[in-house]
This record gives sequence, structure tokens and C-alpha cells, in this order.
Amino acid sequence: MSDIQIVREDGPTGGRYVSIVDGHEAEMTYSRAGATRIIIDHTGVPEALKGQGVGKKLVEAAVKDARAEGFKIIPLCPFAKATLDKTPEWQDAVQ
Repeated sequence: MSDIQIVREDGPTGGRYVSIVDGHEAEMTYSRAGATRIIIDHTGVPEALKGQGVGKKLVEAAVKDARAEGFKIIPLCPFAKATLDKTPEWQDAVQ
């Protein structure tokens, strides 16, 4: 699934990571918690994309950005939390 393209739409109070695969949109939304933290609050992957790793790629994009930009992730979304918990090498990006 390395060909999945993720786009980050960022605003002053939050944003989302979005991917469109075969005409279906998957997203993960977040809000800002100060200058050094984001709260991932929702991940939505349509049934047509389930099991293809799109949700994990959305979380991975946030981890890469957190490392590059120096912020931490607070995963309130159950999917994002479970994904981060199952991936020990991403724990440095989690608060």
C-alpha cells in the first residue's frame, strides 16, 4: 500500500489527513492543543477501503509530521490509539 497518497489540510485550530483511493475518501481529523500537540479525534475509512491499510497510512502520516515538526500526538480516536499502541516504533510521537 505504499502508493496511497495522503494530503494534509491544516488550519489554525486543526485539520485533517485525507486520502482518496478508487474514488473513496478516507480521513483522519485532528484539533490543535497548543503549539506542540494535536489531538486525533476521528478516523473514517469507507467500507470499500477497509482492510487495505489506508487508516494506518493516515496515522503514519501524522507520526511523520510530528517528528518533522516537533509536536506530539494525543490519540483520542480509538482507531488511532489502537494503531499507535500496536506500533512501538511510533511511541516517540505520542504524548
